[in-house]
Amino acid sequence: MTVDLIAVVPTNSLGRGVFRYYDAQSECAFFVAEPSVQPTLWHGYLDGALEVYRRFGVEHALEYEAVADGRSTALVFAALDASGEMVAGVRMQGPYTAARQAHALVEWAGHPGAEQLRRMIADRIPEGVIEAKGAWVARSAPHRGELSAAISRTVLHGARLLGARYGFATVASFTVRRHQSCGAVPAEGIPAVPYPDERYQTVPLWWDTRSYTAFAEESQRSLVQAEQDVLGIPPPRPPDAPYGTGRGAEDRRGHGL
Repeated sequence: MTVDLIAVVPTNSLGRGVFRYYDAQSECAFFVAEPSVQPTLWHGYLDGALEVYRRFGVEHALEYEAVADGRSTALVFAALDASGEMVAGVRMQGPYTAARQAHALVEWAGHPGAEQLRRMIADRIPEGVIEAKGAWVARSAPHRGELSAAISRTVLHGARLLGARYGFATVASFTVRRHQSCGAVPAEGIPAVPYPDERYQTVPLWWDTRSYTAFAEESQRSLVQAEQDVLGIPPPRPPDAPYGTGRGAEDRRGHGL
């Protein structure tokens, strides 16, 4: 999907609810905005998501009609390559005020682990939980691995921009290692579910903006920090207690382990 970069995000709109940073690994510029601030960017994201999900026959997982007006989305991240091609995107919901708002509970409804997952989300809501949904990367993107990692890092950026401590997402099991390299931790004790259909085993992941560095690869930690510097996000507040001790520390239990 080729778009006019200036038409999507006019230069004079930067700093007016629109954020931008560059990922040298994927050679893409990332734009971040509320759907209502940049509707062209939002609709470009939706079109790209629909095309990718339809290719795999899982477009129902997007719930396109329910989310198309943008009101359930707090921020959208969209990656454009040097030619102006939109090649990846993801949207963020939240911060949530109640566990029932999390889409993951729809995915686990009627499956083992549903109640444990609800409690995990509810326990974190006082410190802020956002959920990443509708992630996609174009098959034609020349640096798909690097671009996929960049999309994973957006969960940390989205949480910080929205004032939340925790980022959350449900992902296909074969992508877990990629997200772990960016600081994600699988939720222990929550069995995978066949979602959006029996071809996939989907699992829940958590990112903690205060302690992801204990789990992320060094290369990804450096990229997260560099991108957040550009976004004007200050360094995260460290955990309240040493790693692995106390309720305030984001130890493995805090990550759902």
